[in-house]
Amino acid sequence: MGIRYRIKIEWTPDGGAYIAVKHLDPYPQEDQERLTLSSEVGDEINYYFIKGKNADDVIAGYRYLTGKAPIAPKWAMGFWQSRERYRNAQEMMNVVKEYRKRGIPIDNIVLDWQYWEDPKWGSHEFDLKRFPDPAGMVKELHDDLHAQLMISVWPKFNTGTANYEEMNSKGFLFVRNAEKKRKDWVGVGYESTFYDPFNAEAGKLFWHQIDTRLNSLGVDAWWLDATEPDMHSNLSIEERKVNMSPTALGPGAKYFNAYSLMNAKGVYEGQRKSSPDKRVFILTRSAFAGQQRYGAATWSGDIVSRWSDFADQIAAGINFGLSGLPYWTMDIGGFSVEKRYEHATGETLNEWRELNTRWFQFGAFCPLFRSHGQFPFREIYNIAPAGTPEYTSMVYYDKLRYHLLPYIYSLAGQSYWNDYTIMRGLVMDFHADSKVHNIGSQYMFGPSLLVNPVYTYKERSRDVYLPATDGWYDFYTGTYYAGGRTLKAEAPLERMPLYVKEGSIVPAGPALQYTGEKVADPLTLYVFTGKDATFTLYEDEGINYNYEEGAYATIPLAYSESTGTLTIGARKGTYKGMPEKRTIQIVWVKKDHAAGVGLDVRPDQVVEYTGSALEVK
Repeated sequence: MGIRYRIKIEWTPDGGAYIAVKHLDPYPQEDQERLTLSSEVGDEINYYFIKGKNADDVIAGYRYLTGKAPIAPKWAMGFWQSRERYRNAQEMMNVVKEYRKRGIPIDNIVLDWQYWEDPKWGSHEFDLKRFPDPAGMVKELHDDLHAQLMISVWPKFNTGTANYEEMNSKGFLFVRNAEKKRKDWVGVGYESTFYDPFNAEAGKLFWHQIDTRLNSLGVDAWWLDATEPDMHSNLSIEERKVNMSPTALGPGAKYFNAYSLMNAKGVYEGQRKSSPDKRVFILTRSAFAGQQRYGAATWSGDIVSRWSDFADQIAAGINFGLSGLPYWTMDIGGFSVEKRYEHATGETLNEWRELNTRWFQFGAFCPLFRSHGQFPFREIYNIAPAGTPEYTSMVYYDKLRYHLLPYIYSLAGQSYWNDYTIMRGLVMDFHADSKVHNIGSQYMFGPSLLVNPVYTYKERSRDVYLPATDGWYDFYTGTYYAGGRTLKAEAPLERMPLYVKEGSIVPAGPALQYTGEKVADPLTLYVFTGKDATFTLYEDEGINYNYEEGAYATIPLAYSESTGTLTIGARKGTYKGMPEKRTIQIVWVKKDHAAGVGLDVRPDQVVEYTGSALEVK
């Protein structure tokens, strides 16, 4: 106490990182054992205690309080390709065409910022020199390439644009940033500010401007970026609060963190009125309690292309799911890139390819499967050429994601109907096993799949803990392992360790190039024996809200270990386009009958299903 020390900090900025140095003086000795609560704006403190017999009950209670999570459109459960950024229409369209040419499945192409003409940020208008026919571009994506378009829309308006003037004339803008004439980092720098989404009329106008310029073209989804709000980067927290004051509800210091919630609210409610037959889908960089009710997913922001950042994402996704919001994603491969990777050769190039491949393997088993980042380009074929182990592995996991679509989309349905969590910390399903309580590098993807990403360079094995309450099957081979032990699991570059819990039914579909290409016929049921098993297959139209009115179907699946019987229950419900009959292939996975999951696996039995219950021994 009372002694001064010299501190030397050396920092080499690389990979888009920022640095800030803060300190906290220690509390006086007499206060160190006391609880202290303080707030500059809080009127009172309210605690909500949600009781439940398990984590799923607690999350269901949270959503009872804050809102249901609408089912994501089916295409959103497929693969998304993104880049910072596609500079023109031809560049973007060529990417989708290349995926189709190579037979690599894809559903969504993402157009990041600066598709407008400088300095018209906030105009929601395409630069016609680079995007000469926006309506034709969207039509070709939909009709010929069978892909969706997500587009970046910021709550930001450059001064002098028509949308800025319209917002400003109604008092819907935060004026301080513009009055201070602060310039952004784009080109020569432009003055701008954000709108106030806490004002309901401002939210309606924000959507109206998007609707007129973008939604009318048929754009499918909205990337609502910078919703922290990042009105001006690198300002102090104190200045950020003043910058966002006053809101329509009160001081910025009080409502700052809820900006993303209110921004998503205006877009969700606006689109549901403008395009009631199209599911709203929103991606945001920030989240707030209840944001799931507005069709909003969240990604983890501008992370760096480093192995340590990759490792952090596993725990981040697990904890995000435990917070009650079911749809989460991250930039596969990391957003900001160390300079050594930009024109890599030799061992550095090998590391870049391996980093992206391992990250891609993990991404295939996240609620949303999305690749994004700065240069080098992130398309599979730009990361590694065809024929390399890295390319082969990424294509394999992409196709595997589509094979598992009936399983994955059923989880999305459960997230709405039963308040389910897709990406599950092991503590959710194996709480009685104390060894899982602090595991942050493994998780369950749905009720059956134990995912174990490899996040260390040149690692060709990893320790995998198999929870003690169950036995486990190797996903690729069907080899059985007793639970309650740690395996030194093989992890060649091409594969990430995956295991399936005994007593599981995993439905899978045919090979697809996009989610809407065909119905799941034949439907393959992988039955992992050893314990009784149940699963409910959920299906609906995938693109609209008719499920809210009862237009959906479920097929209950149950396996009895004592009788060795699989019961494919009677179908309940109906929806437009539902197959009245389908072929169901059954793959039995047993201790003495190993079988892996894959499109080339031969079924043990084949039955025809017409909607009535049937039993298979």
